[in-house]
Amino acid sequence: MSTGTMSERAAQLAAALIRNVDDVSQRRLHREPHYDGKIARLSEGTAARKLGASLYELAPGMRVCPYHLHHAQEEMYFILDGNGTLRVSGEMLPVRAGDAIFVPPGPDYPHQLINTSHAPLKYLCMSTMEDPEICQYPDSGKYMAEGSLNSGTLFEITSRLASSLDYWDGEP
Repeated sequence: MSTGTMSERAAQLAAALIRNVDDVSQRRLHREPHYDGKIARLSEGTAARKLGASLYELAPGMRVCPYHLHHAQEEMYFILDGNGTLRVSGEMLPVRAGDAIFVPPGPDYPHQLINTSHAPLKYLCMSTMEDPEICQYPDSGKYMAEGSLNSGTLFEITSRLASSLDYWDGEP
């Protein structure tokens, strides 16, 4: 969106409220052998306070994060292009372009998107940005606590056996 013909106020509003996926930088999330994808954080730097949105693209055969569940946050995935598998609650469900996936918080819905195809899987992830949040990783027995602490952010991963672990520790 060109801001050259807008007033200063209109340009400020556009910067706070509008993101075009082609204008947001992507970064690679990569960890051999299972995790490889690109992410563009759409809501970062916007006026949004309780809503997150990111665009993901997964390489064939890959996933972007470990199997996990949220204790506070609710997520929605919208498959834009390609197909794959939603690993959820111990089951494997096929997903394809046009599918909207709704994942409420709680122990009943651990989940993970996997690109089980031979082409890229592109999807939009939207979530409530609940603060604080506790994520649980059933495959490794880890927990992650995340939340605001004064003006900074508290981010800690821990399990029953150790006081602090790497995010990827114990994940397949």
